[in-house]
Amino acid sequence: MTDKSFTPTALYLRLLDIVGLIGIAVAPPVVRIALALPFLRSGLTRWDGFLQLSIGTQFLFEEQFKLHILGNLYGFPAPDTVAFLVGCAEIVLPVLLLAGLATRLVGLALLIMTGVIQLVFPDGWVNFHLYWAALALAVVTLGPGPLSLDYLVSRLFDRPRERRAPA
Repeated sequence: MTDKSFTPTALYLRLLDIVGLIGIAVAPPVVRIALALPFLRSGLTRWDGFLQLSIGTQFLFEEQFKLHILGNLYGFPAPDTVAFLVGCAEIVLPVLLLAGLATRLVGLALLIMTGVIQLVFPDGWVNFHLYWAALALAVVTLGPGPLSLDYLVSRLFDRPRERRAPA
């Protein structure tokens, strides 16, 4: 009698399982890193010091950045406040994403930011924004993965459920 666990089909299926398990561990942090880096790099250029926006960033939000909506251009309301919030978000959100903390919410926030950036730079869809949106959707869908603070927190606070006998 032959052992079915060593047939080519069984070995192939086992290999696929192993590759899948590796992917489950490796894909989420790689996607998180790929999404975090462009936003973090941008965020690092926005500041001249701790909580001190650069003059260039203020100028961009006051004079250059306009929302393209239905063929019209609109300036940002309260551009200095928006610039400050964007500058903070471009630092805080990628750091949270790299750590894998509040991962799905951060992915959603970066997806929304990408949508707003698309309204400011409508020609950037093919070169950048499509990829950022795809990565953000992957983060929202895949979640943080096992190599994340979210996973660690969930393991720390996930208590085994007590089983009760039916009454």
